[in-house]
Amino acid sequence: MENETPKKNNTAKVVISIILSIIIIWFIFGGGEVKLASQQLNEIQNKVAQDAVDQYEIAKRQGDKMQIYTQASLVAAAYLQAKDEPNYNKWKLIQDSCGKVVGLNK
Repeated sequence: MENETPKKNNTAKVVISIILSIIIIWFIFGGGEVKLASQQLNEIQNKVAQDAVDQYEIAKRQGDKMQIYTQASLVAAAYLQAKDEPNYNKWKLIQDSCGKVVGLNK
């Protein structure tokens, strides 16, 4: 009877190890890791774009027309990098408008 307890513990350890191995293999080869990395990259790109918008707002409050245009260009580029077409189009219009103010777009 004393030998049955260690045997049960070993069986439980083997079963748990197999289950964990299957989960890890699925995560790595089943796309879980790729999906997580893609999601994190998307979050970073959105954060970069939002930071660019915040910087544009600071430049706008400061009032330097060329700096405002430059920041609008950076915001558009950030949304392009994030593959966010609606916001990219919106900021390209803002960039063009700012460019006209400084005499760059005719």
